[in-house]
Amino acid sequence: MIRARGRTDTRRPGLIAAVVSLLMVTALAVSGTGAAAAPRAGSAPSAASLSGAASAVGLLGIAGTAWAVDERTGTLRVSADSTVADTDLARIRRATGRFTDAAAVERLDGRLRTLVSGGDGIYASAWRCSAGVNVRAGSTYYFVTAGHCTDALPTWYTSSAMTTTIGPTTGTSFPGDDFGVVRYANPAVPHPGTIGTVDVTGTATAYVGQSVCRRGATTGVHCGRVTALNGTVNYADGTVVRGLIQTNICAEPGDSGGPLYAGDKVIGTLSGGSGNCTTGGTTYYQPIQEVLDAYGLTVY
Repeated sequence: MIRARGRTDTRRPGLIAAVVSLLMVTALAVSGTGAAAAPRAGSAPSAASLSGAASAVGLLGIAGTAWAVDERTGTLRVSADSTVADTDLARIRRATGRFTDAAAVERLDGRLRTLVSGGDGIYASAWRCSAGVNVRAGSTYYFVTAGHCTDALPTWYTSSAMTTTIGPTTGTSFPGDDFGVVRYANPAVPHPGTIGTVDVTGTATAYVGQSVCRRGATTGVHCGRVTALNGTVNYADGTVVRGLIQTNICAEPGDSGGPLYAGDKVIGTLSGGSGNCTTGGTTYYQPIQEVLDAYGLTVY
């Protein structure tokens, strides 16, 4: 599973990939080798059972796990990546088994991780991410990216040569949340209100079954559907991020921070996931409105 790394801090952007346009996030897809345990036939589990099962998984504190309610079945779907030992998988099954028919447990290929690597995109030190979306507060312009990207990284550049500065990280929230804000300080770096060729006109709230796309520096544009809301991911390094949008879109390292969008509306930015864009995978996104509200920003 992909995971964010973190702390709540202020530093480290991820939006402008090339000098001319902002980079969007490519979602990281998850491919599961083992199918999730099928829920038994009958009425959907109660809200209390779902809450109890989710709390039981959270209290275990097992890195490499993620969980969210599957709206199709009404059950809590718990995913465990390849780093989770069989003994810990058994602990998860025992913990959720106390809540009859409330949870389905599945094994994922690969590990849950944040999507950061060297390459093209936005750069800081020896690390690369993707820009999410350009925003502004009055006449000051910024871009939003993943908080695990901006965490402890003060300055961003347009290339790995780090010769052209974009600007400083001005806000970070990670873990718990996974968003960061970078200010455009170099007037020579354009910051159009677009995602690739898409002219952004606003934001939208995700819903299960929604058709969405994401764009990232490593894998470009990939599309799929929203599969769950309000998900929690305990990344393989033990960092926990909550309130995430889950999709069946793939992504790879370097796509972190890129945008999730539907038509011309921005929905979120890539936090992490599992899998790759060859075999497929699952990805998780920070809802965009939370960071806009936190810093008084708007898209344009």
